Amino acid sequence: MADDKTARDQRTDDEERRQRERGLREARDRADEPEPIDAESNEQLGELDERLETHEYPTTMDELVSAYSDIEIETQGGSKTVAEVLAPIDNESYESVDDVRNRIRGLVHR
Repeated sequence: MADDKTARDQRTDDEERRQRERGLREARDRADEPEPIDAESNEQLGELDERLETHEYPTTMDELVSAYSDIEIETQGGSKTVAEVLAPIDNESYESVDDVRNRIRGLVHR
């Protein structure tokens, strides 16, 4: 094909079509991925969030696990109990509900 305006326009059109097709393929491939959880949302903590509001502070991780171990919270991989989410944590101390929320959100988004 000669290097004229028509040939250049055709190559540009072909490249744009290929880019659109790649974008569609990538979008289809991502369709099965779970939606990310909003890190600032208290909804992901559900019932636990309400309970944490009335909990006495300062508190420790052991106290939290003891009090709320069976409550389910949303994670990237589905629902897990508080005990499952907090299992890898040593007995740390927390001064406020916000400290606890931030720590749990960090664990949920690993």
